Amino acid sequence: MKTGPSKPGRRSFLRAFGVASASAGLGAALLPAATVEAQAYDPGAEETKGRYRETEDVKAYYRTNGYETLTKK
Repeated sequence: MKTGPSKPGRRSFLRAFGVASASAGLGAALLPAATVEAQAYDPGAEETKGRYRETEDVKAYYRTNGYETLTKK
């Protein structure tokens, strides 16, 4: 038999962990949720303008990958 201090076992650790997590969850559930009204984001004209340009590189990519059917007629 051991006469020295006993170290905590795995089961006591898991039991204590379960009690701590359950009490934390209960505490979080009881706190009232702070409601904040959502604010809309206005991107402005600079961010919403079109940036697509059909350059020679883009046209070559379309030709190489068989996108000829997507060209404007």
